[in-house]
Amino acid sequence: MSVRVIHSDCLEAMRAMPDASVDAIVCDPPAGIAFMGKDWDRDKGGRDAWVAWMASIAREALRVIKPGGHALVWALPRTSHWTGWAWEDGGWEPRDKIVHLFGSGFPKSLDVSKAIDKSMGENLSRQLKFTAWMRSTGISNATINAATNSAMGPHYLTDKSQPAIATADMFDLLRPHLPEVPEEIERLVAERTGIEWTAYKQRAVVGSFRSSLGGTVAAGLRDAEYIAAHRKKVVPLTTSATDAARQWQGWGTALKPASEDWWVFRKPLQGTVAANVLAHGTGAINVDGCRIPHANESDLSKHKAMVKAIKSRGGSMDNSWKNSSDLAGANDVNMAGRWPANVALDEEAAAMLDEQTSDSGGASRFFYQAKASRSERGEGNVHPTIKSIALMRWLVRLVTPPGGVVLDPFAGSGTTLLAARAEGFGAVGIEREAEYVAIIEARVAAAQKPAQRVPQRKPKRSPPPAVVAAKPSPAPDAPLPGQLALAWGA
Repeated sequence: MSVRVIHSDCLEAMRAMPDASVDAIVCDPPAGIAFMGKDWDRDKGGRDAWVAWMASIAREALRVIKPGGHALVWALPRTSHWTGWAWEDGGWEPRDKIVHLFGSGFPKSLDVSKAIDKSMGENLSRQLKFTAWMRSTGISNATINAATNSAMGPHYLTDKSQPAIATADMFDLLRPHLPEVPEEIERLVAERTGIEWTAYKQRAVVGSFRSSLGGTVAAGLRDAEYIAAHRKKVVPLTTSATDAARQWQGWGTALKPASEDWWVFRKPLQGTVAANVLAHGTGAINVDGCRIPHANESDLSKHKAMVKAIKSRGGSMDNSWKNSSDLAGANDVNMAGRWPANVALDEEAAAMLDEQTSDSGGASRFFYQAKASRSERGEGNVHPTIKSIALMRWLVRLVTPPGGVVLDPFAGSGTTLLAARAEGFGAVGIEREAEYVAIIEARVAAAQKPAQRVPQRKPKRSPPPAVVAAKPSPAPDAPLPGQLALAWGA
């Protein structure tokens, strides 16, 4: 099975694809929150505009998938309802929602007490003068972030949340992208260190803590030297300097993120599930292929005992009916493992759950655990929303029939494509941003490198990835719209 990457806007690329030409869709679309200041994640002008935009993509995706085909669509909790609304408006049937829990989330909360101290006196008015001028130049968040190797774009352009004046060093990096700088703005930059945050600087130091590696650092926007220094950085713990700030000591604006959603949608069936599966190979999910393996023999014995006890009391397992022959399989203990649930865990979340569990074995054994590889951020992968290959393999396996083709309209750094390839499926990925297409190419090349240990016989490997002509040659196992950027496998 082959994998192809299309460098294009996903709506344009899908319009060139034949009807009913893919078997499953697994994708991580934008969330509409301008994450890390990225323009591609903006809300298009508000909720209604974003939903209309996503619904147009969902409708085109509905056309290119076979009847009964499933789509797994990632969403951030904050705007997950937008995603559900858009895909349902696009003609899809919501079937479920898988919640992925993780323990490594970094709280991105504004310290209200600090914000009040920072805004006292002349500071805020000076910040707003600077950010208003920056907006008047037409410079974008993306340009600021790229020029300064930071995520300060939103701070230098906003008049609503955490406005900031650039330091002299940062401003020097921006000068090539700016028009002639007025004397007033030059003065604000030059005097920033001396006058900014007057009240904030009077906050009393009451302790310290080690800096965490969240935000721009975790997103790969800093080099190795910066990260090494950041790990050693000691951040002072301070208390309020003004009465106004003191009233709001300990208050913030956000919770620690620990979950993400994966909406489970299905294209309407043609007839019954049985008829649709026989006609198109789609309409069902791969339960046995995604079961949660028993931890050990003891775990298997406990599972059998639990099911036996529930049945003896007239109960049922896995939301099926005890006396239904059609659903009896869901009631039985399967040697391959437990029925897949609509909750998945990363390793840290699993460990946290097991710490709270009273019985032996840990409660995490009931759920799929995605074990991330440390190498997934290698090969220059600086995409800010990279997903675990292990998780993506489980997801594509859940909804893709044998020999099927997976479509990812928002390919990003290519994790869905690598996962599909590893599971033996074909895949088509569409990615608009050239920098991310380059990341996919690097990851594909790395994935095809020979193992470190040299075997006795030289193994056969697929040819290296290659950038090919804009006019592709058709292949029997997957649609191939224009603007092909990369293809590998056979």
